[in-house]
Amino acid sequence: MKPLIPSDLTPRLVYLKRVLPFIDKPIIKVFTGQRRVGKSYLLFQIMQYLLQQDKKAAILYINKEDLMFASIKTAQNLNDYIVLHKSKSKKTYVFIDEIQEITEFENALRSLLLDETLDIYCTGINANLLSKDLAGKLSGRCIETVVYSLSYKEFLKFHELENTNDALESYLKYGGLPYLKNLKLTDQIVFEYLKNIYNTIVYRDIVNRYALRNGPFLEQLILFLASNIGSIFSAKKISDFLKSQQVKMAPNQVQLYISYLVNAFIIQPASRYDIVGKRLFEIGEKYYFENLGIRNCIWGYRPEDKGKIMENAVFNHLLFKNNVVKVGVLHEAEIDFIAENEGEKHYYQVALSIHETQTIEREFGNLKKIKDNYPKTVITYDVFKGNTMDGIQCLDLKSFLTT
Repeated sequence: MKPLIPSDLTPRLVYLKRVLPFIDKPIIKVFTGQRRVGKSYLLFQIMQYLLQQDKKAAILYINKEDLMFASIKTAQNLNDYIVLHKSKSKKTYVFIDEIQEITEFENALRSLLLDETLDIYCTGINANLLSKDLAGKLSGRCIETVVYSLSYKEFLKFHELENTNDALESYLKYGGLPYLKNLKLTDQIVFEYLKNIYNTIVYRDIVNRYALRNGPFLEQLILFLASNIGSIFSAKKISDFLKSQQVKMAPNQVQLYISYLVNAFIIQPASRYDIVGKRLFEIGEKYYFENLGIRNCIWGYRPEDKGKIMENAVFNHLLFKNNVVKVGVLHEAEIDFIAENEGEKHYYQVALSIHETQTIEREFGNLKKIKDNYPKTVITYDVFKGNTMDGIQCLDLKSFLTT
């Protein structure tokens, strides 16, 4: 079925650029990410691009949230539908939205990939979609792109805002779900919308998907993580704390529930990396929320959390820029983030302000201990215009988020 492309389509060019090299290649293009981050609109954006190249391009769109496609329940159903509706004379571009709703969909994709007249794109809301369901059966023949909430620059574009302190505050409070551009940015309206998205993710994508019996514990765990952004945790440490709050759950169950939250893109993990020993630690990670608006709607937007929220925003932006992000460990010192992209590294420290001498010595001092020549930056909320400290740059959050 040929789709009706929405008239209010706001392009997210960073994702289009990433997928362009793979168009017309015999590789399945998979887009994963949290609910409502705009995966469907990304498919429409690709369709729009194809139609700009060829007005008569053959496009077949299957949306599993549409009752029109309710009969497509199994891999065989999917295969039969595409074979029946594909173009008989030219390449057909196949777009499948919410493919995880189709039983054993990976078997259909493996078969369809044999057809050189098909170019396949699909979306899913589970992080295991590629690593578990697809990679084993389509090794080397699929590529995943994680779609994140809007970056700060995209947020400004979607909401037609100037880059002001008020705009930054709105971004940190409400997050970057694309649909917010249709709502008035007030706490009552936005948080009601975000709470509904949150409930859908928790109960449909986690509790129902994994048949969990302890939904209340899952919500307690999310609240605990929301209140402790950027803290180093192990499953045992979380289990011990919750036990002190009269909530009992074994460490292995805590770890399992955390993996469900990661798979549903509620939270994102950051592993710790030994800079000297050049190895990952096996235990102890930090967790950050994929969408700060969802975090704030369930925990609150509190002045005392501003440093944590800022750190989360930096982490999210580094991921959006296609970095692999780790937490650095240098003997007794900690480096907030090591961002790596195409073999190049960049070290970051995040501080709400650097007015205190002790803060300056800690943030800059930790970076000065690193004995390599990769760039190093301290990010603060306040604007600073001056020299570097021994070559270490100081950059304000607003400038960082617009790079």
